[in-house]
Amino acid sequence: MSTRVTTGMLSQRVLADLHRVNERMVRSQTQISSGKAIQRPSDDPFGTSRAMVLRENLDGVEQFQRNVEDARGWQDAAESAMTRMSDAVQRTRELVIQGSNGSADQSARDAIAQEIDELAESLKEFANASYKDQYIFGGVRTDAPPYGQTPAGDVSQAQPGPVARQIGPGVSVAINVDLGAVLGNGAGDDRLLHVLRDIATHLRTGDGAALRTTDLERLDAGFATLLDARALNGARSNRLDAALGRLAELEEASIAQLSATEDVDIAEALIGFSSQQAAYQAALKAGANIVQSSLMDFLR
Repeated sequence: MSTRVTTGMLSQRVLADLHRVNERMVRSQTQISSGKAIQRPSDDPFGTSRAMVLRENLDGVEQFQRNVEDARGWQDAAESAMTRMSDAVQRTRELVIQGSNGSADQSARDAIAQEIDELAESLKEFANASYKDQYIFGGVRTDAPPYGQTPAGDVSQAQPGPVARQIGPGVSVAINVDLGAVLGNGAGDDRLLHVLRDIATHLRTGDGAALRTTDLERLDAGFATLLDARALNGARSNRLDAALGRLAELEEASIAQLSATEDVDIAEALIGFSSQQAAYQAALKAGANIVQSSLMDFLR
C-alpha cells in the first residue's frame, strides 16, 4: 500500500524540525547569557543535586566566617580594654614608688591616693567595655555592665561562664575572658581592685613600709594575672586567624566545585550556538525549497 506525501505533511515536518532547532538555539542563548549550564533540574538531575549540596556547604562556610569575624571583633575590643588596664596598673606602680618615698609629705600622699582612687575607677570603666552592645567582660551576662562606677560598685555583677562562637562543624571556641579573676571585688580577695584600695588607704595613713613591701608585691602579682589574661586572649585570636584562613580555603574550593558543576563553558557554548544558527538558516532555506505551493501545484 502506497502512502501519498502531501504538501501539508511536508509543511508540518519542516516546521517541527525548525522548532527543535530553535529550541536548542534558545537554550544555548540562555546558557550564554546566564553563564549557567543548568537552567532547570531536568537538564542535569545529578548536577542539580550536587550543586544544591555545594551551595549548602558554602552557606555554612560563610556563616562560620561571620562567626569568626564577630569573635575577632570581640577579642580586639577585649585586648584594647586590657591594654588600657595595663597602662593604669603601671601608672599605679609608679605612684606607689613615689608615695613610699620618705621625702613625700602627707599632702603629697593624699594627692597620690586620690589619683589611685581614680585609677581604680578607670579599671572598672575599662572592664565595662562593650562590643555590639554586649558587655565583653560580663561572662554569660552580656546585657549589664559588670561594675558600677562608685567605690560601692567594686563588687562584680558578672556571671562567670563561657561565651562561645562556632567556627566549624562541631568546633566552638570561647571568646570571653574572666576579668573578675583579675580585678576581683575590691575587698578580701587580693585582686587588683582590692590592692588599689589598700594602697590608697596606706597612702592616707602614711604607711610607707606597707607600700614598699607587700603592696608592690601584690600589685606585681595582679599585673601578672592581667598579662596572663591578655596572653590567653592573644592565643585565641591566633586560633581564630588560623580558622579564618582555613575557611577562606574551603570557600574557594567550594566555589570552584560549584562553578565546575553548574557553570557553562562559554567558548563551547558560543561555538555550539553558531553551529545551531547555521543549521537553522540551512533548514529555513531547505524548507522554503521543499514547500513551494502554487496554483499549478494544486491543478496537478
